[in-house]
Amino acid sequence: MTNRVPNWIDGRPQPAVRGGEMPVIDPATGEHVAMLAASGAEDVAEAQMAAGRAFPAWSARRATERAELLERLAGLVERDLDRLARLESVDSGKPLALARSVDIPRAAANLRFFAEAVRAWKPDEELRAANSQSLVLRRPAGVAGCISPWNLPLYLFTWKIAPALAAGCTVVAKPSEETPMTAAALGELSAEAGFPAGVLNVVQGRGADAGAAIVAHPGIPVITFTGGTATGARIMQVAGPMFKRVALELGGKNPTIVLGDADFDAAVAGAVRAGFQNQGQICLCGSRVLVERGIYARFRDAFVERVRALRVGDPMEAGTDQGSLVSQAHRAKVAAAVERARAEGGRVLCGGGPPEPASLPARVRGGAFWMPTVVEGLPMGCATNQEEIFGPVVTVAPFDGEDEAVALANHSRYGLAANVWTRDHARGLRMAERLDFGIVWINAWLLRDLRVPFGGTKQSGVGREGGEEALRFFTEPKAVTW
Repeated sequence: MTNRVPNWIDGRPQPAVRGGEMPVIDPATGEHVAMLAASGAEDVAEAQMAAGRAFPAWSARRATERAELLERLAGLVERDLDRLARLESVDSGKPLALARSVDIPRAAANLRFFAEAVRAWKPDEELRAANSQSLVLRRPAGVAGCISPWNLPLYLFTWKIAPALAAGCTVVAKPSEETPMTAAALGELSAEAGFPAGVLNVVQGRGADAGAAIVAHPGIPVITFTGGTATGARIMQVAGPMFKRVALELGGKNPTIVLGDADFDAAVAGAVRAGFQNQGQICLCGSRVLVERGIYARFRDAFVERVRALRVGDPMEAGTDQGSLVSQAHRAKVAAAVERARAEGGRVLCGGGPPEPASLPARVRGGAFWMPTVVEGLPMGCATNQEEIFGPVVTVAPFDGEDEAVALANHSRYGLAANVWTRDHARGLRMAERLDFGIVWINAWLLRDLRVPFGGTKQSGVGREGGEEALRFFTEPKAVTW
C-alpha cells in the first residue's frame, strides 16, 4: 500500500479537498516513498476556519497551560527521535546521524525554549508619567501563517510554530513540499500531546498553491516565512497591501573571515563546518571564505585537504559526512553554478561535479549527490560570489588587513551572518561592529542562544525571530492611558 502524507486540519488527517496528490521522493535513492496531499486555496480556507474557531479558547488559556502542552509535545518528539530522524533523512537526503544529533533534538529544544520563554514573559507593561499612567497590553494577534523551508524541516517548522502557539495564536502551517513528512508527524503528535482541534493545522502542497493561499487569505493576519529572497519579495507584494504583519528570513551569502592571528586549526575546522554542513544547504553557511594574505596559501591548502576528506555517501550509513542534495532539480542548479564559476575564471580546487557512481553504495547511485567544491581566483563582484548557491560550493580569496576584509565581506546584497576567526577578542568585536550582518559569530559558527534576535539585513530578510522578539511578533500591542 502506498504511504500517504495528508493534511492535518481541525485535529485530524484530511486529504486535499480536490483529491490531488504529488510524489514524495527520497533524493538519495530517487525512489518514490509516499504520496503527498497537493492542497490549494480550499484546503487553506478549511484550515483557517478551524484555526479561527479554536482561537478564542486557545488565546484565553493561561500562558502556563499553553507552555505545558508545548513541553508535552517536546517530550513526544524526543520519544520518537529515531523515527523522526529517519523520516527527515529520507525526505531531505541529509545524513541520518545529523538528523539524530541536530535536527530532531533542536526541534524539541525549540518547543521547550518557547514554553519556558512564555512562562517568564511579561507581555503587559505599566508606564507612569508626571500627569498620566499607561498600560501596554499585548494580546495574541490571531491566526498565524507559518511557512517553513526544506533544508532543516522539523527544526525550522518548530522554530515558527512554537512561539506562535506559546503567544496564544492558532496556526496554519505549511512545510516544504520537498520535505513534508516530519511536519505531518508533528501534527499527529500534537493531538497525542493534548492540543485542541484547530490549534495547529498543517497544510501540505506546493508553495505556489498552498503557500500562496496562506499569504493571500484575509483571515490570516500574520505571516512568517523562511526561504528564497525572490519568494519573499512576492510575499511582500501580496501581504503589503493587506497590511499583514510579515517576518521574512531569506537568503545569505555569508563570509567566513580568517585573520592572521587566528587559531589556525580551529579556523580550518570551523570554515569546513560552516561551508559544508548539511551539504551547504543552510542559509547561515559560510560560502565565501576570506583569509588574510599572510596565511592564505597555507590555510587554503589545509582547507582543501579537509574538504577532500569529507565522506560523501549513503545518508543511512554511520560515518557519512555529506548526503544527497534535496532533489535532482536542485543538483542541476548547483551544477549550473559551478559551470558559471568556471566560466568566470574560477579554479576548482576540489569537487566540481557529482561523485563517480562506483564510489557510492549501489542503493544510492541514483541519488542527487554533489562533491564538496572549493573555487579560487574569483573577484568579489562576480555572480558566483554574489548569488546564493545553497549547496556544497565555497569560494576562497585573500585580503590585506581589516579594512579590506570588512569591505569584501559587506560587498553583498545579503546580510544574514558572518563569522570571524581571531585570537584577539577586542579585534573580533571591532570587526563585528562594522560588518553589515544581522548575526556575527566570533571564533564559532552556528553557536545559537535562542534568546537573541535571529535575522538579517538588506535582502536577507525583514524582522527578527527568536526569544522575546518572536513572542512580540505574534502579539498585538494596545496602549491604554488615563
